[in-house]
Amino acid sequence: MAANVQPLAKVGTKQNAIWSIGIYTGSTLCNLSPAHGVSMPVLSAQDVTDIQAKFVADPFMIHVAGTWHMFFEVLNGETNKGDIGWATSQNGLSWNYQKIVLTGPFHLSYPYVFSLGGEYYMVPESYEAKAVQLYRAAPFPTKWVPVKTLLEGPWVDSSIFYFRGQWWMFSNPLAPAHQVLELFYADQITGPWHRHPMSPIVQNNPRMARSAGKVIVSEKIVTRFTQDCAPYYGAAVRAFEISELTTTTYGENELERSPILLKGQEPWHQSGMHHIDAHWVDGRWFACVDGWRVNP
Repeated sequence: MAANVQPLAKVGTKQNAIWSIGIYTGSTLCNLSPAHGVSMPVLSAQDVTDIQAKFVADPFMIHVAGTWHMFFEVLNGETNKGDIGWATSQNGLSWNYQKIVLTGPFHLSYPYVFSLGGEYYMVPESYEAKAVQLYRAAPFPTKWVPVKTLLEGPWVDSSIFYFRGQWWMFSNPLAPAHQVLELFYADQITGPWHRHPMSPIVQNNPRMARSAGKVIVSEKIVTRFTQDCAPYYGAAVRAFEISELTTTTYGENELERSPILLKGQEPWHQSGMHHIDAHWVDGRWFACVDGWRVNP
């Protein structure tokens, strides 16, 4: 562990923090702020009605048939493991918790959801199962069934995207914690997945290694988000624009005004932030984020 990173057991772990979810908006990724007129957080453990929840975190959104659907980690207070919860909204600002839609004998979090060919898929973090698993909705959004193991081993916060005819995946090995970012590519989402020749693309750097949400893909630009885990886990969110991405090369530059998410004065995120899923809607960015405060 880097000398400037405090031990996870002492500060900033999900286990000793209260996490909740907010909605941010802005004209650029670098000027995001809490959505105007919305009481924050929009979702917290108190909104979970079907299990005893300690917190909610890692939100991902998808817009389907006029409704926003959000999937997120719910830390189950009885099992002390993460389950995947689901909430809905008509305007993206007021959210209604629905229920747990994915659970198992192992910890689940970071429910990276996306659509492909008229189907809906999810790649949740499942490091305790020692596999990165692709799930398909059957049907969406209430039931998710495993389809294929994409990577073997204890990987965390895997982030998949399609760019210029190729599937790509960022993922972090469980250890050393928050220090390393690996890159993989495949012709088909089901694989086989190949480690990029320049991988790991980040080593020994807790400020820019661990993934922090949905990768944004436009025609020419790919933007990835990373957790700043110094001086502690969940301190802030940074953004990097990928300048070169082929099966043999990789290059990126941090946005000039990064980090883009920092702790604030409001209690729900007064200790830090570590996740974003941003969507371009009606000429501005609309994002679900999470934040935390120390559990007294």
